[in-house]
Amino acid sequence: MDSFQPPVLVRTLTYAPGNIKIHYPQIEGQINPRIQQQVNQQIIQINQQLQQMQNPEARPSMYGEFAVKTNEQNILSIGFLNYAYTPMAAHGMTYIKSLTWDLSTGRRYQLKDLFKPGSNYVEVLNRIINAQIKALQIVTLEPFKTIQPNQDFYVADKALVIYFQLYELTAYAYGFPMFPVSVFELQDIIDENGPLGKMAVNGL
Repeated sequence: MDSFQPPVLVRTLTYAPGNIKIHYPQIEGQINPRIQQQVNQQIIQINQQLQQMQNPEARPSMYGEFAVKTNEQNILSIGFLNYAYTPMAAHGMTYIKSLTWDLSTGRRYQLKDLFKPGSNYVEVLNRIINAQIKALQIVTLEPFKTIQPNQDFYVADKALVIYFQLYELTAYAYGFPMFPVSVFELQDIIDENGPLGKMAVNGL
């Protein structure tokens, strides 16, 4: 049996001026050089965006890291984290974001792009998330109503993971609410040529 070879290698680079330390990925592999450059530039941009989300008083002291969620079948999904502490605050603040690409085309996906055009993906995901909230007895700040059409997500193995920022759904102490949804629960509405479609085919 052939050993698994990911589409790209992921190198860790570090940006560390002063009290800032941001570990971030850069990719290299047998893909179109233009796409490789484009993906690496978007990685730098998302890290800059996370830094800007922090309180200006907290930015001089900041830590960042990442985690590769999927790197197979030309699909790359990476999660990014940024933590910073504001002097005199009760605790620091953490933000997370993620990016998902098709490495064969360079396409970067929003949530809506994972599903067939015109599908009721928001309603379907709302129903699944509501069921998980009840089953896990998650205490929300307000009753859960709906995700946003461009809600944060990443792809991990054969699951779509929908997540919320701190304070967006639950109290700070709960952390980041994350809701994994099997691609097979979404089989009827996923774009068969998109990331979820490729994960589903691989799992059959």
